[in-house]
Amino acid sequence: MKPLIVLAALALAASPALAQKKPCEELKAEIEAKLKERGVKAYTLEIVPNDKVGEAKVVGSCDGGTKKITYKRG
Repeated sequence: MKPLIVLAALALAASPALAQKKPCEELKAEIEAKLKERGVKAYTLEIVPNDKVGEAKVVGSCDGGTKKITYKRG
């Protein structure tokens, strides 16, 4: 249940960033900081092109919507 709450919070936190043209590394660092604040320890954030997202959980969009930041537990 806790991971679902964290993911929901990340989605809400990243939604204002969706409308902005933010560099991927900057947005990824912001998301990592929020995860650390919430005590999340085992995760992977990855910057991928839109067509390579697959089944991954998207937690942010960057570089003018050309790339996504995906979250994976573990």
